Amino acid sequence: MSSELMDALVILEKEKGISRDVLIEAIEAALVSAYKRNFNQAQNVRVDMNLETGTMRVFARKEVVDEVFDSRLEISLEEAHTINPVYDTGDIVELEVTPKEFGRIAAQTAKQVVTQRVREAERGIIYSEFVDREDDIMTGIVQRQDPRFIYVSLGKIEALLPQSEQMPNETYKPHDRIKVYITKVEKTTKGPQIFVSRTHPGLLKRLFEIEVPEIYDGTVEIKSVAREAGDRSKISVATDQEDVDPVGSCVGPKGSRVQAIVDELKGEKIDIVEWSQDPVVFVANALSPSKVLDVIVNEEEKATTVVVPDYQLSLAIGKRGQNARLAAKLTGWKIDIKSETDAREAGIYPRDLEEEESDESFDFINEEIE
Repeated sequence: MSSELMDALVILEKEKGISRDVLIEAIEAALVSAYKRNFNQAQNVRVDMNLETGTMRVFARKEVVDEVFDSRLEISLEEAHTINPVYDTGDIVELEVTPKEFGRIAAQTAKQVVTQRVREAERGIIYSEFVDREDDIMTGIVQRQDPRFIYVSLGKIEALLPQSEQMPNETYKPHDRIKVYITKVEKTTKGPQIFVSRTHPGLLKRLFEIEVPEIYDGTVEIKSVAREAGDRSKISVATDQEDVDPVGSCVGPKGSRVQAIVDELKGEKIDIVEWSQDPVVFVANALSPSKVLDVIVNEEEKATTVVVPDYQLSLAIGKRGQNARLAAKLTGWKIDIKSETDAREAGIYPRDLEEEESDESFDFINEEIE
C-alpha cells in the first residue's frame, strides 16, 4: 500500500467526515476477501497494515491441535513447537502467507470494497444527522419531480415531498428554495430516505418559532395549531407574563412577523388567537374573526353551543364550514353555531344571567391576517 493511499484516507476523513479507522477496517476486509478469492484459499487469515510505512502483510491463523484434520485451519502441536516452544493445544499460530503478486490484485479488489464501505459509512452519517431532525424545519432546493414526489435537496441528500404533502396553491419549479418540515427518516438498503411536508401543522409552528423571538425563548407558548394548508390556519398562543401580549408578539410591528410566514406559505391566511383554560373564552376566541354573544358548555360531551349575531352567522361558520371546523380542531371542543334569532327561539339565549351581562358580547383579543 502506497503512502499516496494513506494520504487519500486522511483527505477522505476530512472531506467526507468518515473516520480513518472505518476506512482502514474496510481495506483490511477487502484484502482478506481478495486473498481468499484470487488464491483459492479457505484459510482463516488476518491482514496487518503498517500505517506509518504503508506496507501490508497477510497472516494465516491456525489452531494448535493434537491431530490435524484440515491443514488450512490447523497446525500440529509438534510443528507449532518448531516455531515457538511456548505454544500449547488450543493456541492460535500466525504464519505469514503474503503472495508476491498479491499487491496488484488486492488493490483492484480493495478499491471496489472500499468504495462500497465508504458509501455505507456516508449513509450512516447522513442517517444519524437527519434522524435527530425529525419534526424540524429545513430549507431545501427543488430539484425535479415525478407523478409521486417532488425531490428536494437538503444538501447531502434528496428528500421526498409526496403529492399528498404538497400545498394545493403552490407550484414547484427546479431551483426554487422552500422550507419543508421533516416528518419521517427511514433507514433502507439504499440509504436513508427522508420524507418532508409543506402541509403539516408542525411547519406552521416551526415558522413561528423562527420569526417570533418570544416563542423561541419560551416567553410565549404555542398551545395548539389547526391548519388547512394553502387556505387558512389558526394558532393559539399564551404567556404567563402579564406585561407580554402573546398575540401582538406573534403579529409583530405592523404585522411584519406573521406576514413573513404568510409569504412563505404563499398567502395562507392565519388567525392568531389567545389561548384560555376557560372553554367559554377559548372557543369564542377561536371563532375569530366573528363576534360571539354566548358560549354554552356541555362538559360531559365536551361540546359547546355558540350564539352569534344573525349577521355574523356565515362569518362564524366560514366558507364550507371552514372557520368552525378549524376552531373545533384548535380547541378540541365540538362547536355548534346558532344565530341569535334561532337561539332565542330555542330558548337557550339569553340564559338566566343578569340583564346587564346578557346584552354584552365577548370582547376577545384576536387577529386575522389576510
